[in-house]
Order: sequence, then C-alpha cells, then structure tokens
Amino acid sequence: MATVVAPKDFSPVEDAETIKKACLGWGTDEKAIISVLGNRNSFQRKLIRLAYEEIYHEDLIHQLQSEITGDFERAMRHWTLEPADRDAVLANAALQKSKPDYRVIVEISCVGSPEDLLAVKRAYRFRYKHSLEEDVALHTKGDIRKVLVALVSAYRYDGDDIDEDVAISEAGLLHDDIYGKAFNHDELVRVLSTRSKAQLNATFNRYRDIHGKSITKGLLGDPVDEYLGVLRTAVRCLRDPKKYFVKVLRRAIHKEDTDEDALSRVIVTRAEKDLKEIKELYLKRNNISLDQAVAADTDGDYKELLLTLLGNETN
Repeated sequence: MATVVAPKDFSPVEDAETIKKACLGWGTDEKAIISVLGNRNSFQRKLIRLAYEEIYHEDLIHQLQSEITGDFERAMRHWTLEPADRDAVLANAALQKSKPDYRVIVEISCVGSPEDLLAVKRAYRFRYKHSLEEDVALHTKGDIRKVLVALVSAYRYDGDDIDEDVAISEAGLLHDDIYGKAFNHDELVRVLSTRSKAQLNATFNRYRDIHGKSITKGLLGDPVDEYLGVLRTAVRCLRDPKKYFVKVLRRAIHKEDTDEDALSRVIVTRAEKDLKEIKELYLKRNNISLDQAVAADTDGDYKELLLTLLGNETN
C-alpha cells in the first residue's frame, strides 16, 4: 500500500499559486512546497505542473531547481516527475556516472510490470532521443552488458500460470551453470530475462527444494565481482522486491556516508506503491522503524520531505 494519501478534493490552480507564493521574496518557503507536492499523487502533481505552466508560463521543475538545492532538490524533482519519466531520468543518471549504478537499471527492468518497463523506455526515448537499450549497451561491456541489455529488452508474460516441469528442468539448468561457475552462460541469462515472474519464482523454489539452498547463495562470490552482483540483484528484484528494497534502505542508511541517492530513490519510487509494506518489513528486520532511521540520518528540508512521503505529519 501507498504511504502518500492524497486529498480527494484539491485545486491544481490553488496549489500552483501556493508554490509560486512560496518562491517569491528573499527566502523560499520550503515547508509550503513540501506540504503541497508531498501530499499529492502523481496525477495531481501532473495537473499542478500543467496549471503552473499555464498561469506563470514557467515549468514547475525548472522553478524548483532555481529555488532549492542539494539532496532536497533532487528528491523533490524526482517526486514531481511522472513515474515513467522519473525512472527514465534515474536510469540515465545511473548510466552517466563514472561508475554506472547497475542496481538502478536492474530495478527498473525487473520490479515493475512489463507495461511499466515499456512506459519507461518510451519516456527515455522521448527525453534523450536514444533508446534505453542503446544507452545501456553503450555504457556497459562484457557479461554485464549481456545481462542488462537482455533485462531492459524484456517483455515478460505477466500472468500467474506456471509450468512445474519447466520449473524443475530450469532449476537444474541454473544449478549446473552456477555449480560450474558458468555465470555468463546464455541459458542462465535467457531464463532470467524471458520467463514470467511467477515462473521464475516457481523455478527458484524448486532450486531451493532440490538443492537445499537459495539461488542467491549459489551466486555468492567475490564481493567486488560486479557481474555476480547484477545477477543477485536481478534475482532479488524478481523474487521479492519488498525484501530487496529493505536491504537497499538498510545499506543506504548504515553506510559511513549515507547513500542519499539510494535512500531517496526507494522512498520516492515506492511511496505510491508498496512503501507501507516495505516499512513494516524494515521494522521487523531491523528493530527500528524506517521513519526513525531516516529522521536520525537526515536533516533539514530533505528530512521533512522524506518523512512526508513516508506518511508522517511533519511540523
């Protein structure tokens, strides 16, 4: 369930006027901006952007970028974008880093529905005049390129039907590849990038039942091996995204220097989907609420925005 509960009755014109007023004068009223945008769903935020442009002949995103800075600006900008466009921006930013963040590409490819991924690829093409597949191939190489291009190119069956015989057969195939350390085997990449999530989960379950350990345990190896990391991330995103996101949040918060990009990404992208369940699982696994962990590890307007998206009433 979502943590952001938007009001049923709202006026995009009034909200646009409130934001404009918050940006006038010597200082920006960041709390007013958070109060409006942090409590509106994606459709409402889209209407606010349209109203703002119609009234003031300015793009709301550009206005926000000129008024606020740092982690707060990035999180607010990503939140204000429509979901598919946001993921396109996140994917491009991940690829443009000196060391690309492959996790972002895997999340976008594996967590959402086939239609979600298709929408992201359309938004990416419109915004950057390149295909996502093209840019993933450009910024990666070797075995990582092979699996990431396969994942972003996927259009999986999205139903619940499974074939138990296929699950047993492919559990054996995956075990043979992993046991033989043939992690770049074409069949392993084929299974991960083409089978439905329901079929893959059946295969992962048969793998555990037959071989006595999870497939991710089989993929453990050198912690600096980026390719193995991509494979483990793909399996976790396909198998149990909520559990995966709890791991991402915990690592982001407990790093010596907080990984604000990962922290913001999870909260912003899941706030309208399943962040409530992620919060519950975080508490169960860490004996501290996600709200408390975020409050202790962030500050200022950035903290206020994240806590608002987590469903807190902030002062």
